[in-house]
Amino acid sequence: MTKIGIVGLGLIGGSLGLDLRASGLEIFGVSRNPKTCEIAMELEAVNHADVSLEILSQTEIIFICTPIDKIIPTVERLTLELNLNPETIITDVGSVKAPIVERCSQLWPNFVGGHPMAGTAEQGIYAAQKNLFVNRPYVLTSVETTPEKSVEKLREIVQKLGALLYDQCSPIEHDQAVAWISHLPVMVSASLIDACIHESDSNIQELAQKLASSGFRDTSRVGGGNPELGLMMAHYNREALLVSLSQYRQSLEQVIDLIENENWERLEEFLEKTQQLRGRFCS
Repeated sequence: MTKIGIVGLGLIGGSLGLDLRASGLEIFGVSRNPKTCEIAMELEAVNHADVSLEILSQTEIIFICTPIDKIIPTVERLTLELNLNPETIITDVGSVKAPIVERCSQLWPNFVGGHPMAGTAEQGIYAAQKNLFVNRPYVLTSVETTPEKSVEKLREIVQKLGALLYDQCSPIEHDQAVAWISHLPVMVSASLIDACIHESDSNIQELAQKLASSGFRDTSRVGGGNPELGLMMAHYNREALLVSLSQYRQSLEQVIDLIENENWERLEEFLEKTQQLRGRFCS
């Protein structure tokens, strides 16, 4: 039975454990919180759980499911503190790939960058759910030095999860693409909330809060998410995010200009175009 290690038993780590254990793999989980280890065992997300990385010494594939800023330090600890088999595969689930893959591949030649594009607004082990990854994109960002046999093993894992595999993009390509469809929306959504809060008339602001419905709920959801995750996106994917923000600012200024000049025909054309093009991103 293949032994799988998971460091970080939150939404993603716990969900990975649930599905991979259900597929017949033996799961070893690590969390800094002893209570989380207990809950993961109770939920049957893992077969074994501990606060020490030592539990992972005999695993064959290790998933790092920590916050982005903890991924590299975790790989450093794994490679320094454990006598891992050189064939052991280490992978991560971070939403930024270039800086992580560059450093972790130096630390461990058998490192494969990964990013499952799945999640919910909830956090923690209790948010873990079965089939979270079904029909959701799962990106593997190998580089020239990545062993092909390691990538192939992870492809098999992705298939077990029922996810949609994307393994033909570089870490840099991944980061720019994700900046557009994940990291930029967080910043735009957060800015929307901030702009609304700065309405100077308290009566109008209160009324807006009472009237807010599905449109505001949908467009503000990611901006009201985990602040730590948003900060890590900006910190580790800074250059790609700035490219996206700059282009977004140009588009917004275009809309402002059309409205200021009462160019309703051009505005209608703009909205018709965005209506048609949205389908390229959301099927």
